[in-house]
Amino acid sequence: MHITCFLDGYYGYNQIPIALEDQEKTTFTCPFGTFAYRRMPFGLCNALATFQRCMTSIFSDMVEHFLEVFMDDFSVHGSSFDECLHHLSLVLIRCKEKILC
Repeated sequence: MHITCFLDGYYGYNQIPIALEDQEKTTFTCPFGTFAYRRMPFGLCNALATFQRCMTSIFSDMVEHFLEVFMDDFSVHGSSFDECLHHLSLVLIRCKEKILC
């Protein structure tokens, strides 16, 4: 039997800070003023690649073993319910360590 648990990286992109010197590149103007993002919004041209690179780095010891990351979605795998639950626990502990939740 193979068990998979799916997680959604809610606010995933917004957790990645934009360097102060790069914030001006995200400037936009609206009726309320001119603003720049301090955290990466969904939709920037390199947002997906940056997010994927960050997640692959954070979970490098888990990716391709029991975790897959695609965009802001995570798949945790196990050959049994207990193993999947154990792997899920490891992923969530890492999220907590890296302040992703």
